[in-house]
Amino acid sequence: MTTTPTCGTQFQRTSTVLSSPGLIRLISEIDDHGVIPERGLARTLGDLSTHQIRQATELAGTLGLLDRSYAGLGLTAAGEELADVYDATARWARRHDYPSPVRDFAGRIRHTFGLLQQPTRAEPGTPDNRAELANVRRMLIEWIDQHQGQPLRDTHGSAA
Repeated sequence: MTTTPTCGTQFQRTSTVLSSPGLIRLISEIDDHGVIPERGLARTLGDLSTHQIRQATELAGTLGLLDRSYAGLGLTAAGEELADVYDATARWARRHDYPSPVRDFAGRIRHTFGLLQQPTRAEPGTPDNRAELANVRRMLIEWIDQHQGQPLRDTHGSAA
């Protein structure tokens, strides 16, 4: 039997890789502001170290999220769709103060992806809240199914 990326451990590993703070910042920044010149990455992502920026761009390249052109780094269709998943996730987390009322964009996504990795855990809130979170989970699963043909590798090179 073949395991799909959305089953159990593979889903957990894939969503963990996609919740890399550097990757979230890179994809979201390009989605919000457009193409970033490669030489402008350090200035644009000033809260990340050079090492974190390098890891994020390598990971995004491996995942097929970046479109490299003479103008700089833009997003592929897969990158734009992942940015939509990130936006929906952050919107849900912000609306429900998850994990707390004060949290940054990447932190909200990371914590919510962590919540999505625990299907047996009771999801916080009302039935409407749970339905919204189920929609976020569905978006993430659809993204993984559509764009993940092979196992991801985490930022340390281990198969995810």
